[in-house]
Amino acid sequence: MSFMDDETSDSGVDSRSRLESFVFSCELSSDVPFYTFQADEDDDVEHFLELRTICLGDGAKEENNVVEVTAMNHQGKKISVPVANLHKSCLPMVSLGEFELMAPVTLRLKSGSGPVTVSGLHLVATENEEDTDMSDEEDDDSEEEMPAVKPAKKKQ
Repeated sequence: MSFMDDETSDSGVDSRSRLESFVFSCELSSDVPFYTFQADEDDDVEHFLELRTICLGDGAKEENNVVEVTAMNHQGKKISVPVANLHKSCLPMVSLGEFELMAPVTLRLKSGSGPVTVSGLHLVATENEEDTDMSDEEDDDSEEEMPAVKPAKKKQ
């Protein structure tokens, strides 16, 4: 799914950017207790991880499963924050809405054995290289090329 972003969003993407979204999912367990979402280094591209849901998988035990996120804060420092404390009998899933983080992001199963599935969207913002002033001029040219509309003759 991709679309053109018309307004400035929470991610800082402006109207001259193209925003593409891709489904994201990873599973955390005692065998694989962490996952790092890291993007390629590119000057014109920004990668974001938008977390939507965290849920216990099939075979989860009757124990607390705490999922922690490590990412950069507004000061550029790494911080770790627990975002979900799941339990099979009372809270098997949590919805995070649109919890958006800039890459790199590490998801970690801080306690419990899982399996815990984290899902959301991988957002890729790229700058458009076309100049908006040029596209306005092209629109003016295309309007001039269209033939004039003649009124229909009335039947008598």
